[in-house]
Order: sequence, then structure tokens, then C-alpha cells
Amino acid sequence: MNCSHLSNLVPPVLSPLQFNRFSLFYSHSSLSSTTCILRETSRRLLIDAKAQSLSNMANHVVDLDQENVGSLKQQIAKLFEESLRLTVPEELAVEPSIAPCQNPKFGDYQCNNAMGLWSKVKGKGTQFRGPQPIGQAIMKNLPSSEIIDSCSIAGPGFVNVVLSQQWIAKSIQRMLVNGIEIWAPKLPIKRAVVDFSSPNIAKEMHVGHLRSTIIGDTLARMLEYSNVNVLRRNHVGDWGTQFGMLIEYLFEMFPNGEVNDQAIGDLEAFYKASKQRFDSDPAFKERAQKAVVSLQGGEERYRTAWKQICEISRRGYNRVYERLGVELEEKGESFYNPYIPGALELLSKQGLIEESEGARVIFIEGKNIPLIVVKRDGGYNYASTDLAALWYRLNEEKVEWIIYVTDVGQREHFEMFFTAAKRAGWLPAEDNKYPKASHVGFGLVLGEDGKRFRTRSTETVKLVDLLDEAKSRCKTALIQRGKGEEWTDEELDRTAEAVGYGAVKYADLKNNRTTNYTFNFDQMLNDKGNTAVYLLYAHARICSIIRKSGKDIEELKKVEKLVLAHPDERVLGFHLLQFAETVEEACTNLLPNVLCEYLYNLSEDFTRFYTNCQVVGSAEETSRLLLCEATAVVMRKCFHLLGITPVYKI
Repeated sequence: MNCSHLSNLVPPVLSPLQFNRFSLFYSHSSLSSTTCILRETSRRLLIDAKAQSLSNMANHVVDLDQENVGSLKQQIAKLFEESLRLTVPEELAVEPSIAPCQNPKFGDYQCNNAMGLWSKVKGKGTQFRGPQPIGQAIMKNLPSSEIIDSCSIAGPGFVNVVLSQQWIAKSIQRMLVNGIEIWAPKLPIKRAVVDFSSPNIAKEMHVGHLRSTIIGDTLARMLEYSNVNVLRRNHVGDWGTQFGMLIEYLFEMFPNGEVNDQAIGDLEAFYKASKQRFDSDPAFKERAQKAVVSLQGGEERYRTAWKQICEISRRGYNRVYERLGVELEEKGESFYNPYIPGALELLSKQGLIEESEGARVIFIEGKNIPLIVVKRDGGYNYASTDLAALWYRLNEEKVEWIIYVTDVGQREHFEMFFTAAKRAGWLPAEDNKYPKASHVGFGLVLGEDGKRFRTRSTETVKLVDLLDEAKSRCKTALIQRGKGEEWTDEELDRTAEAVGYGAVKYADLKNNRTTNYTFNFDQMLNDKGNTAVYLLYAHARICSIIRKSGKDIEELKKVEKLVLAHPDERVLGFHLLQFAETVEEACTNLLPNVLCEYLYNLSEDFTRFYTNCQVVGSAEETSRLLLCEATAVVMRKCFHLLGITPVYKI
């Protein structure tokens, strides 16, 4: 490392990360006076810790290679954190500002703290005379590390860092030996709820459920990879006035109570028939309304009928989830119903709930309408259930982050709901504090006409039919390429399913979730461009290169050494090492498309490497085979996080 550095450095007693957690734990105390005392205590502890770290310097060299320390960006930040403590010890709350260099010719990463620090310290009798001297001091105070090859100063104090080529190679090789889990990012939480999919009972899952299901699944997978305990919740609509209608119709159709999937047939048609009867027959409507009261009152006959309808519907959903490879635990609206009175009582005691036009509401500043929590007829609604569910998740399940995946049309509901929870003190006022709740809104799936995606008969497209079509088209394409003669029927079927389902998922996930996107089979099944088909084929080609070498890749991992001598090898290796921070960014901002962009760029970097660097038969064959394998490993993990099944030959 060509940077000047200061030795004799020991870790502080309380790191900033520990301090943040310490403050975070106590910042949610219900007693404001206690909160102030605890915050002051934590502040003093940090001051004492930093003072101790500076007074006990003793031949310390930072070694970040001995443990799983999170993403590459986090590792660079840790080095600059040490330097900032020495450069501006009086500025206690300074966090390293690290970003990849926009222009690779200047370096790999840069520290951008100098200008911000200068605005803080000028006029305070500081020794510095501008941002560039601060940048020079930050560079000088960097601890020794094998990570960094060289540093330089640019502009008003930007510290540019070039990573050691040897260290990049060593890190990749360590991943190959120990597994990609050692590259998992470190997030500031341990337990989260991802609330996604959430279809309504007695209605078939359609294309509108696609986005919530696969976006939610990907967010859950990325958090799980980051060692967060994720509670995957399916908040199904299994409670409410529509069940009186369904139950009464069920009683008419099956008076003896014997009912099954085959007897009901298409549950969606059953729902429509009951709705038509409800709208056209006043006597039936009256019976249905009474049935709701009986159901909510716990009458056994009505509860039994309700359970039958839910179970038939649930089996249909589970078949779709199985095909998509999605795991969910159902805790529907009915689960939280018993908790509603208690949750509303807590809010009433705080004076948040008021009477308005016969309903009970919470007024939200800046909104024209209030959040209704009890309807005029005394019934509960979405807001009632959501408040009870939030209370349960925070107090019973002890989660730190609750993520709701629904369409953007529900944004205002969640804004009002979150505001009410903040006013109650259930959530902190600051959005960057934990525990927190986030609404992951997504746009519409459109057809070629630019309108909501529907069938020719203007019906919503059933998700089962859409998946069948994707698989069928892929199978036809494979047969046209002669795979029907080369492969077994099982191989053909399995590959068509993996590619077809993967294409549907990726076409959705690669878009920023907040925007609408047009569903087009021809585009998503194209084997060129940014599609799952192209990426799956790229992975299969890498596997083919390794197979054709005839080498045992597992043995090579143990005995051979990876070297990144060629510029394109270095570019590919550096991109591989940025995997963890990409997952971290996608998790933090709840944007799966960030991971899709990384995966596509990785395949492009590999193509450039393979074009310019001969692998099989070259003098560098074993090293380059290891680089091929590392690329395949990272691609497979990306596929896993996106819920896509990789293929190994094509």
C-alpha cells in the first residue's frame, strides 16, 4: 500500500455501529425523560470510547481478511473510519462517505468526506486550511491494509483508492473455497416481516398478483442471504362482508354440507355467481348480511363453511406458489381480528381516535379525509386490521422492519397508517430509525395496447395460464433447436420450466418496481439483450467451458492460484467483489432491479473477458477456469435471489 499511514492504533471500546445500535435500542422508550437520559449516556460512552482508542495506540494494523466483514464497500469504509477518528477526533458523528469512482482511471473507490468536514471545522481554530489538506490528512492517516494498492488526491480533497490486484484475487479464491455466504452483506437488523402476495380468498390469482409475489419473494431472499430472520407473511383477505355472501350461497348449493374442490369447480365462478345473487336478490342479500354477523359471532356452522372456502382457495394458491418456488406463511386478516379491539383501545387512550359522522377515525395532518378505523355500522376495515397487525408484529413477533409489498395505488393508505403509528409512538418519527415500516409500491402490468393487461375477453389474466404459456413457448423453442432429440423428456420439460418461469420473473424484476411495464412474451423470451434467457444461456456457456476443459474444478479450488494479470480479468474480478454491496443496496432501497442490473453487467464483463482471454489451452488455463467458476457461482446466487432456477446446459 503506497498510502502513508499511522500505526499504533487499537479498536475503540464502542464502535460507531455498536453506538448506533445502543442508541437505537433505547430510542424507542415510551418515557421521553428516560429516553433523554439513555441518549446522553450513550453519547458519553462514545466520547469515552473514542478518547480511549486514541490514548491506547499500540502497533495495530487493520486486517479485514480474517472474518466475514460484509461488503467490499463496508471494508473500505472501515479503513476510512479509522482514519477519520485520527484526522478529526473532535467530530464524533462523522461517517465515512465512500462511493465507487465514476471514472475507473482515477481508481476503484473514493472517500468524499473532505468538503463536508471542511464546512464543519472551518472557523473552529482548526489546523486545516481547506478541504484538500483534510483529504491529504485522511489519506495519510489510513491504517495499513493489504486491501489498498495506492491512493491519490483529486479536486477538493477526494481520496481515490486503487485496490490491490492480489487482494482481489485472494478474496475471490477465499469465496470459492469457503462459499459465497462469506460475501453476505451486514445489515443493521436481525428480524423482519415481508408482507406480500396477499390474494383474496375465493378469487383466483391473476397477473396483478404476479408483481407482489415475485418482488416480495426476492426482497425476502435478499434479506435472508444477509442473515436476517425473515417472516414471510401472506396477509390474505379471508375476513369481511363478502364471506356472508359466499357462505349463504354455499349453504344453498350444498345443503348437506359436503363440499370439495371438484364440487365447487372454478372458485372464481362460484364467487361471481354468489355476487350476482347478492346484487339481484334482496332476500338473499339480507340472509348474507346476517351470515356475516353469525360468522363474526363464532357460530360453528358458519365457521365451518368459512374454513371450507378458505381451504379450497388456499390449495389453489399453493399450487401457484409451488410452481413459482415461493414460500409463504399465511396469517390472514382473520388472524389479527381478535387483536383489533385492544389495539384501538391503546390508540383511544392516547386521544388519537375521534368520532366523526358516526364513525371512529384518526385525523391525519395534510390529508383531506381521516383514517377510518371503525365504520359507521361498527365494523372493522383494512386500517383496523393493519393497525392490529402492526402492533402484533412489533410486540409479539419483535420485528425491526416491516415491509408491505402492494401496488402504488395503496400508497396514501400506507402513508396515513404509518403516520398514525408514529403519532402513537409505535414507530419512531424519523424514517431512518428502527423499528420501521416501509411500503414497497409497484406499478401496473400493461398489455400491448398500453392498458391494464387482460385477455381478449377483457378478463384478468390468470397467473396459472400465464405460466403455462411461458413454459409452452420455451419448450417449442428448444424443440426447434433440436433439443427434443438430444435430451430426455424430463430434461426438456425441466429446462422449459426454468427458462419460461425465469423469463416471466426477470422481465418484471429488471424494471424499477414503481413504474408500469408492458408484458410481452416475445421480448422476455428473446435470447439476446437483458433477458433471463440470455443470462441463463450465459451461465450454461460458462459451465460448458469448465466441462470441456476436463479439469476437476473442485480440486483446482484447493490447489491452484487465481491471478488477475490481464486488464479484463481485473475488471471481471472487481465486479465479482462488488456483489455484496449490490445486494446491500438492493435491500436498503428495496429495489430488486439493482441486482438485475448487476447480473446483466456481470455477464457482459464475462463476455469481454472470454473474448479477449483464451481459457482452455492457454498458459493461464487453471487461473482462468477459477475465474469462470467464480463468475458462475455469483450468477447462481443472483438467480437464487431472484427466484430463478439456473440451467447448466443449453
